[in-house]
Amino acid sequence: MIANNARIITFILAFVSPSLAFTTSSAPAHKTQLQLSTSDEGSRRSFLTNVVATAAVLPSLVLSNPSSASAFGFKADDKGPLVYGDDSIMSPKEHGTTASPVQPDLRYGVSNKLADKISSYNRVFAENGGYFQGTSFENDVRNLVASNGGPVTFYDSVSGKPLFVAPKGRSVDDFIEESKIHGWPSFRDEETVWENVRVLKSSGETVSTVGTHLGHNLPDRSGNRYCINLVSIAGNPTSQ
Repeated sequence: MIANNARIITFILAFVSPSLAFTTSSAPAHKTQLQLSTSDEGSRRSFLTNVVATAAVLPSLVLSNPSSASAFGFKADDKGPLVYGDDSIMSPKEHGTTASPVQPDLRYGVSNKLADKISSYNRVFAENGGYFQGTSFENDVRNLVASNGGPVTFYDSVSGKPLFVAPKGRSVDDFIEESKIHGWPSFRDEETVWENVRVLKSSGETVSTVGTHLGHNLPDRSGNRYCINLVSIAGNPTSQ
């Protein structure tokens, strides 16, 4: 339990402080390090103001018993279809926790180096809060919803498997706004492709079935909310 809480506390520190991020230096991918962002102090204060409501509920998650099925989300037979997975999903493989690196031509203009570190060599930390706002994410999503008349599918940056389909049950404005408030693309149960996504009971870590680290489940009053790194869901579909 102590080890689990230590991991959760470390995640919380990264979550509430967007100044913590993975370095994209030339160091080997398996030697990921943390560095302070040089982002504007005013922007950081603005971001923290937006997430303070969410940050307030995090201590209760730390104090929760990790063995409880509801510690990091509603039970699958309660308020949502959440599917739990075993920690073995994230066991060491040929390329960190995945069998291969991220795809070479990721969407939204994200950094491949950052995507590989977060997706395959990381269990806790995340891209900078608000990182997705510096990409083509919002424009691409709005344009696709407008042109297709339906939601957008987000694919695993490693395997190309569909992971999330959004927005569902809400407008594209609501989806984008919630993501901006929290600092990362935020998905709900009905927007999750449970065939390919799992939530680890021990930590709330949200992962793909091939071992890609995606983010964490941070429930709120509306239910489960999957706070996801854009770099991990910027893949292209592949034929199975």
